[in-house]
Amino acid sequence: MAQFLKDLGVILNATLMYTPPLLFAALGSCFSEKSGVVNIGLEGMIVIGAFTGAAVGHFVANPWLAFLCGGIAGGLFALIHAFATVTCKADQTISGTAINFLASGVSLFVCYQLFGSSETQLVQKKLPRIMEGLFAALNEKFPGGAFAQNSFLDLVFNTYASTYIAFLMVIVVWFVFYRTRFGLRLRAVGEHPRAADTLGVNVTLVRYLCVLFSGVLAGFGGASITLATVSAFRQSVVVGQGFIAIAAVIFGKFKPQGALLGCILFGFCNGLRVVVGSGSGIPVNLISMIPYVVTILTLVLFVGRAQVPAANGKPYIKSK
Repeated sequence: MAQFLKDLGVILNATLMYTPPLLFAALGSCFSEKSGVVNIGLEGMIVIGAFTGAAVGHFVANPWLAFLCGGIAGGLFALIHAFATVTCKADQTISGTAINFLASGVSLFVCYQLFGSSETQLVQKKLPRIMEGLFAALNEKFPGGAFAQNSFLDLVFNTYASTYIAFLMVIVVWFVFYRTRFGLRLRAVGEHPRAADTLGVNVTLVRYLCVLFSGVLAGFGGASITLATVSAFRQSVVVGQGFIAIAAVIFGKFKPQGALLGCILFGFCNGLRVVVGSGSGIPVNLISMIPYVVTILTLVLFVGRAQVPAANGKPYIKSK
């Protein structure tokens, strides 16, 4: 029984480690998609957030500042996407694809300028484990018990602060969507922007803010990778996570609570890839395919059932 709990704890720990980056990005996608703007550029915004978090974290011994800078970097690239799609009425899919290439190129170029390599050096401090002090005190009081290092409770609850923030953000985003005037307006803009405009809602402003929020949250997701999951940036730490986050949003029918379930599923697949891949004898390339195979199956099974906002992907041209 003890070994079963420990194995379960290891799997849950890996799931909770890989879920936050996806969840931040998925919540950001909910903002953008609900307002009627497709944001394929989430992948690039995660990349630039991951690089910025790692770079700032290397030079400054303040992981919270590095985390904030990662969000700001993602927001700046989101503003480019908003300008192209909302102001210039550009094709949203093409703009998002361009953002992905641009963010990857900028991060790689600046990385070479700062570190002379395609990888950053290690950050000075990672994000804290907010339960670490409590578990240490409890372990001193009850040594070798349920609060010992690598016990089930330690593996599941003594995780990085970014995990708790990501799950808390689900509640915040749900509240904004369904309990605030702004949430009512953004949903109206995503369903029928002309009617919303007639009622005095500034469609352009709402879409700009929602795309900006999507970039900031995606940047936070990227920063949580390099400030919690790993301690440095390299191109391979992000690959595909923005697209997986979009799949989670489709799976969750564009609702924050549904996106949470999708991200936990994909986070579990990522965690399973790590746990099963260690000493299982199965080729590592096959193990690495697990999250992407599940992503494809999810899109095939759920994309037709997703309640896509009626104006999603359609530029709004104001009547004169």
